[in-house]
Amino acid sequence: MSEFVFETTPRIICQAGAAAKLGTLARDLGIARAFVVTDAGLVKAGLLAPVEAALAEAGVTAAVFSEVLADPPETSVVACAAAARAAGADGVIGFGGGSSMDTAKLVALLCGRKQALPEVYGIGLAKGPRLPLIQVPTTAGTGSEVTPIAIVTTPSHEKKGVVSPLLYPDLAVLDGALTVGLPPAVTAMTGVDAMVHAIEAFTSRHKKNPVSDALALKALELLYGHLDRVIADGSNLAARSAMLQGSLLAGMAFANAPVAAVHALAYPLGGHYHVPHGLSNSLVLVPVLRFNQPAAAGLYAELGAAMVPGSRFDDPEQGAAAFIGAIADLVGRMPYAQTLRQVGVTEGDLPRLATDAMAVQRLLVNNPRELAYDDALAIYREAF
Repeated sequence: MSEFVFETTPRIICQAGAAAKLGTLARDLGIARAFVVTDAGLVKAGLLAPVEAALAEAGVTAAVFSEVLADPPETSVVACAAAARAAGADGVIGFGGGSSMDTAKLVALLCGRKQALPEVYGIGLAKGPRLPLIQVPTTAGTGSEVTPIAIVTTPSHEKKGVVSPLLYPDLAVLDGALTVGLPPAVTAMTGVDAMVHAIEAFTSRHKKNPVSDALALKALELLYGHLDRVIADGSNLAARSAMLQGSLLAGMAFANAPVAAVHALAYPLGGHYHVPHGLSNSLVLVPVLRFNQPAAAGLYAELGAAMVPGSRFDDPEQGAAAFIGAIADLVGRMPYAQTLRQVGVTEGDLPRLATDAMAVQRLLVNNPRELAYDDALAIYREAF
């Protein structure tokens, strides 16, 4: 029998309309002065108003920080934590995509104990206690509501991670209705991001286990089966809810069986060019899959069979090729940039990107095939 440790968020509520219960849920966690971490776009879209009303109805005072930036800069996270302290917050609610939820995790941590943010970069360096934390995703992609990880962009444009079980929230609230208004491009980027989580968790060289495998396979089935539908009809609540559940399951999987080369090669694109994380992953996804095929053919064949129920191949190589082909076709019809040059990367930038990717060894060690600098450069050239 496999030996493993599996951790996740202790309570998850996944139902349409669940966001309207946030006031009562916050009170149940002892929160009286909530600090809501979100971005300006969600406030402008009116998505936050019902949440504020629910909190007020339950007698919970709410202060809102709506200045979260994509790929959260260290300075932004520190400013957000300072605002939470000034508001006298006794609980934090992350409301938004991965950037808002990652920022909320760190604010809850930094307000619970006096540690400077740079002191907690790495694995297991954060110390408790932290403030009570609720996460409410508004995109079906990052799975941040069930991961113990927060990613920050340092002043030197590096991606630094804080990894600690303290970053699991006390509660995740998934309401598919909150994702209905997502534009097609954002829906596509976040959906492919979630698929990458499932793929890399299933093929991870470290900590892969039966629970993460089962979650990854079901996640990929849900995500692949519904992504085209939600792009074609963003108002399809059933499909939106299925995507949100797929993202959740993929997040639970990769929180326990960590991601690898796709993410490692994507990070420099976000750090230097501010390319959205899901798009960064998508731009290098197919070249990385092709690179990994010699070492991961059997696993890719299994993923393909789960992705398209009823599709079976006796030969793992054929199954892997069919899987990679299906992913390439899906990525190719997504409504966003398809090459590195389309997001501002020049050919002369590729060596720097490869150098930066090789610095992300905490992820590269999980890749099913060992990847060196020349391999990274070749992958970027293929994606260019």
